[in-house]
Amino acid sequence: MSELLDAGTYALSFSVPVAVLGAVFLHWSRDRSLTAAITVAVLTPLLATLAGVTAVSGFMFTSQLTTTVVICVLVGLVTVPAAVLFGRAIARRSVWEREARARERAAEAARRELVAWISHDLRTPLAGMRAMTEALTDGVVTEPAEVRGYLLGIGRETERVSGMVEDLFQLSRITAGALNLELTALPLRDLVSEEVAAQAAVAQRAGVTLREAPSDWPVVHGSARELGRVLRNLLSNAIRHTGRGGVVAVTAGEVDGQAWLAVDDACGGIPDGELPRVFDVAYRGSAARTPEPGQAAGAGLGLAIARGLVEAHHGRISASNHGPGCRFEILLPLAR
Repeated sequence: MSELLDAGTYALSFSVPVAVLGAVFLHWSRDRSLTAAITVAVLTPLLATLAGVTAVSGFMFTSQLTTTVVICVLVGLVTVPAAVLFGRAIARRSVWEREARARERAAEAARRELVAWISHDLRTPLAGMRAMTEALTDGVVTEPAEVRGYLLGIGRETERVSGMVEDLFQLSRITAGALNLELTALPLRDLVSEEVAAQAAVAQRAGVTLREAPSDWPVVHGSARELGRVLRNLLSNAIRHTGRGGVVAVTAGEVDGQAWLAVDDACGGIPDGELPRVFDVAYRGSAARTPEPGQAAGAGLGLAIARGLVEAHHGRISASNHGPGCRFEILLPLAR
């Protein structure tokens, strides 16, 4: 019994410090590598056992001690690589879960922000429509010219609300991955000519020159309807934010096996700190890109929708300051 107590005392006196050192290192590495922490957790019991057995043997290298050391080494050769592999797997899983939670929180924040923006934007036209409707219903407005003006105002506000609802529907389809694109070989010259012609009257009223810059017009693999919407949005924004006498130009070409399409305006530029946010939902920007008095502001969904539609074509869209204004550039795959 006394021999057993002596052996236990020696074993504990040497194994406990090793275990304590392992616990200290484990605590020190808790905010560092998960793989290192798991490796330490595996090695600590082995080293503590080896220290205890060595102390009990009186540091005499007997055959029993040699056998124990060999067994501990063999076990370590198996468990340490396994600990490294398990640690890396757990670390990847933890990083993925952390990133997934961050994405979920960001998406939830974006949804709340979108609901707040849309609620605010819908309130203004609806209030105007209600006021004009009540004026017509109560007979406050009776002159034919005034009645016509009120009806035209109701029509404009109705179109504005319809546009917001359409943008929301399109954005929901993009985020849900429910877009069904009919991809064909699409000449950019035809697409640009059609959209420029459609926006010519708007540009003329705004005193803006809208033109197609001479370029080599490539043929892309895309959907005419969806890419037309993207270009229409970019042209509308460019015209709205360009002052009278300014120029909005559309040009295109090929680079590194891809087609590019650019819309240049004369908006005065976007602050560098805001450039990464221009495609965010509900982004409106600084005063430099705020609509002029009398112009209707959108819901801030147009560029977010444009990015979603371009990415659905396996392309990219970017914004940069260029010359007297901004350049919105789209990269698209070429038609085979």
